[in-house]
Amino acid sequence: MNIHTYEKAWLIASMVLIVGFIATITYGAVGPGIAMIDDDGGSISPDNINDHERFGEPGVTHVGGNEYEVAVVAQAWSYTPSQIEVPANSEVTFYITSRDVTHSFTVVGTNMNTMVIPGQVSQMTVEFDEPGEYGILCNEYCGEYHHTMEGKLNVVPEDEFDLTELSVEAPDEAQAGNETTISATVSDGMQTDLETTATLEIGEQTLERDVMISGEGSETVEFAVDTAALGTGEHDWTVTVDDHQESGTLEVVNATEGGDDSA
Repeated sequence: MNIHTYEKAWLIASMVLIVGFIATITYGAVGPGIAMIDDDGGSISPDNINDHERFGEPGVTHVGGNEYEVAVVAQAWSYTPSQIEVPANSEVTFYITSRDVTHSFTVVGTNMNTMVIPGQVSQMTVEFDEPGEYGILCNEYCGEYHHTMEGKLNVVPEDEFDLTELSVEAPDEAQAGNETTISATVSDGMQTDLETTATLEIGEQTLERDVMISGEGSETVEFAVDTAALGTGEHDWTVTVDDHQESGTLEVVNATEGGDDSA
């Protein structure tokens, strides 16, 4: 059978298009590393979300290596957390549930899109290879302010990602001539150990403490502040750990003014 040259060309072009469509659909389904949603996420009572092990404190958790988990709670008309940050070159499993009505969790610019149903946990795993910024939207009408329901997903370079947290306890007032204490608690959200330095700056004093924390642990360090060296009056202080800072003011008063010399 003789096939005309033009017919051969159209036949080959058609086959190439069909193969291309199949390859595109296949890549869109599995190429970016998104697993199909199944019932592995399980169920949850919307009334008990605050007491749930995973959703009581939603956010990013380091599982180990380059693997992370993110727990998200949807409610009218916001996501908790509304800002999510994960490192590039990571595999992230999202667990998402709703506190009230049906929502969706749609990451703009990706094929990550799932319904979020009260009583159910949507689970999906995504691989993020490159840094980028993505918007998060709800595509299920959920009430009057549905259009305002949004969030943000930031994929940052690995060397910029940090799960360290800093909290400081400090007195507002101390008596002149006495020592007072400012305490800094550093928490490490990574599975790996953390070695860093906590620095207190107050008046002309700069105090440093080395901090060593085991994976997913916390450590409290204390700074003994010499109020005699500060003198009476208000003194601003700042505690710094890596890129984290907390600030406040300590007022040093004379003993006759009834100041509190406790830490």
